Amino acid sequence: MAASTANGAEQLKAQGDAHRAAGDLAAAVERYRAALDVAPARLAVLYNLALCLREMKRDEEAEPLLRRILELDPADADALFHLGALLLESARPAEAIPVLREALQHCPENAALWMYLGTAFARRHALPEAADCLRRAIALEPGWPEAHFNLGHVHGLLGEHPEAARAYRRASEADPGSPAYRSALLSELQQLCDWSQFDALCRQLRRDLAARPDAPLEPFALVSIPSTRAEQLQCARAYARRLERGVAADRLRSPFAFGRGPRDRLRIGYLSADFHEHATAYLAAELFELHDRGRFHVGAYSYGPASASAMRTRLERAFDRFVDISECSNAEAAAAIHAHGVDVLVDMKGYTQFARTEIAARRCAPVQVAFLGYPGTMGAEFIDYLVGDRFVTPAEHARDYSEAIVRLPGTYQVNDRKRPVAPAPPRDTLGLPPRAFVFCAFNQAYKIQPDMFAAWMRLLGALPDSVLWLLEANPQATDNLRRAAMDRGIDAARLVFAPRLPLAQHLGRLAAADLFLDTFPCNAHTSASDALWAGLPLLTCAGETFASRVAESLLRAAGLPELVTRTLPEYEALALRLARERSELGALRERLARNRETCALFDTPRFVRGLEAAYEQMWRRYEAGEPPRAIEIADER
Repeated sequence: MAASTANGAEQLKAQGDAHRAAGDLAAAVERYRAALDVAPARLAVLYNLALCLREMKRDEEAEPLLRRILELDPADADALFHLGALLLESARPAEAIPVLREALQHCPENAALWMYLGTAFARRHALPEAADCLRRAIALEPGWPEAHFNLGHVHGLLGEHPEAARAYRRASEADPGSPAYRSALLSELQQLCDWSQFDALCRQLRRDLAARPDAPLEPFALVSIPSTRAEQLQCARAYARRLERGVAADRLRSPFAFGRGPRDRLRIGYLSADFHEHATAYLAAELFELHDRGRFHVGAYSYGPASASAMRTRLERAFDRFVDISECSNAEAAAAIHAHGVDVLVDMKGYTQFARTEIAARRCAPVQVAFLGYPGTMGAEFIDYLVGDRFVTPAEHARDYSEAIVRLPGTYQVNDRKRPVAPAPPRDTLGLPPRAFVFCAFNQAYKIQPDMFAAWMRLLGALPDSVLWLLEANPQATDNLRRAAMDRGIDAARLVFAPRLPLAQHLGRLAAADLFLDTFPCNAHTSASDALWAGLPLLTCAGETFASRVAESLLRAAGLPELVTRTLPEYEALALRLARERSELGALRERLARNRETCALFDTPRFVRGLEAAYEQMWRRYEAGEPPRAIEIADER
């Protein structure tokens, strides 16, 4: 009888194997399950079935099978490997780490195990451990581009930008056809202000996109280089489709159901990794506090690091419900949001660093909105609305956004009026000449591009008593910018670098500058609002993409539209005129000071009313069974 049972199980397994080899995974699963009905503890069948389910993106069914194998044979290295990979891909790195470590006890020379373990450590922000594991993987397989790529990512998070650039270069050399590796290399070179390959890499990335509509590029890569809205939409759509494919099986098997009935209070859920000392929190903290609790229940879903900071404490108090989902898988996080009955889910990360867009991709709320964190379209069917305004997202640009656009009055960018500004220190304590004209450009290093820097150097050349005050990013960027200044005939000592400071002290020192020079094509965002809040006029050059129009939106909301230019020559000419005509600049500064308490940019209650009106209009359309469409919020002033 036992022999007959074994033979039957073996025949069914063989049939399953044949179906799997032919690509008929559903038939293979049926045969494997039939084999397990005959012989429940047959390891080869359990393993093949688990792998088949993994191929079908049915990890929630594969996981118990892999765990069953390990109950029967705790030393099964293949099962440990696949379970660790499954846990990692499900955004459960804390669970993956011990499994992968156990697998390495049995297979210490397996490069893939070291890479998976390194990736798991990276997602837990254990970066030195991650780098060590990835170096072990590379030692075993020196030509493996993905291992070099992942090591580059870890070096970047550690702030080791030269090492990151070297790792990305090796990845790109090992796989010259990969747009993703080229894009990562370009991003790191931008962090270093190394422009030696800037133009060539930008052109190549755009050619990659034109030749391959589904090119695996991070959408944010296009935001910070010269590109068009159409290119950004194409890139975002390709990226979103990959996310959607990854969760399609889950959504098909277990779709979330939603009701359309009226609500006493609309449930708003804010999804982000940035509920701590972060630029997004510095802008939005007061928004969460001012929501009308008679009409809205406001929740936070945080997958970023917890901290003991004053900002984290403030944010936790600002919400009706604050849920830490950092240890949840993407599926578990989506299930929690759905279980809490969130009506409008607001994704505040988009495609920025540490985003877990896979959560929103599961469509865990009936209305889903992109807001504040990402300056462009997400190109995703699972995002219904994008919060903009009539300057960053004018009506004539709508075809280049997959979302229905919400146009708020004033500006799309909320501001926190509680941001403290420390007293302005004397210039000499900041390393600034007491009587010089101080141009300030406190944008992140990756936003500084060769053409704009050349314009800044022409300004310094035309104004011998001026200096350029920059934010200190990393030693290599400092050296490269000083070298670039000297190459353009400017004494490197006229570039003054400011160290990072706590927010209040940073805002206070801005008063020592005369004029903030914006970057292009990626404008200042939080840095622009910081400057205007501190009373420092800002000059921008506006373009045709969301990211290149942000400062225009802020300046118009602050009542300073004359500081918006459209071309680099116009930008340069206006900067020169303001530096020479101090009375004109002084009048702008006085107007900014007068407007600060009343202008749209810093009228946070008004902003909140507009955003709440938008949420209610979104819900009414959903409740009526109507598709998303553009929403224009009237100016109540």
